[in-house]
Amino acid sequence: MSTALQPPSAPSTPSTPAPPPSPAESSRFRFAAGRAPARPTPAAAFHSISAVTSVLLGLVGIGAVLNEPVLIPPLAASAALVHSAPTLPLAQPRSVVVGHLLGAAVGYGVLAAAGGSAWAAAVAAGVTLALLMAARTPHAAACATAVVVVLQSPAPGRFVPLLFGATVLLVLTGYAASRVRRKAPRYPAYWW
Repeated sequence: MSTALQPPSAPSTPSTPAPPPSPAESSRFRFAAGRAPARPTPAAAFHSISAVTSVLLGLVGIGAVLNEPVLIPPLAASAALVHSAPTLPLAQPRSVVVGHLLGAAVGYGVLAAAGGSAWAAAVAAGVTLALLMAARTPHAAACATAVVVVLQSPAPGRFVPLLFGATVLLVLTGYAASRVRRKAPRYPAYWW
């Protein structure tokens, strides 16, 4: 017998079937209930998507003017972090800028020592992750930068300054975008 107060049950009618249990109520799906992040509001989603698209188009435009590829896949991942998860440690300026520079440095070191193979690229990603953890600059996309350097061997005199400029641009657009929308979380949570 339960001592909790329960509302009186309404009489059931045979013509009104009970609704099926929600996934959270079903024991089969209980393991997954509540683990996913909340869905962003339409305004927040539009804000993040338009900010990411704008900064990536800006990188493409800069690359077109310089006749150099400035948009590389790791920068798209960084832009997504900065604009959709601005409070995470992975999205902070220190992690974005220093992380990519560490990834590039490791990539060039591994390229010089082991050549441009997929095996070397995998080692470069692992070494980059170790350095990122030691430097307290977590940024997963920086591991991808190391892989890009090993597999594509870009000229460091052109690649590193463009990478640095692109990461600074990502941080600055994250800062500006967080001030445009009133309800947006402020970016960055910390600079260094």
